[in-house]
Amino acid sequence: MWKPGLPELLIVLVLILLLFGPGRIGKIAGELGSSIKSFREGLSGKEKEESKEDAPKEE
Repeated sequence: MWKPGLPELLIVLVLILLLFGPGRIGKIAGELGSSIKSFREGLSGKEKEESKEDAPKEE
């Protein structure tokens, strides 16, 4: 099976940079990171714990 080497990866990275531009790539990476963080929090059930803390306590 074919595995990409360093020259192929560099060509792909240059093409992506030309298509999106440096500013947009940073924005896409930030959004991807925040979505992965939200997904992991959803899997761990952290969101449920936070919603219980935000709910008004009955006295």
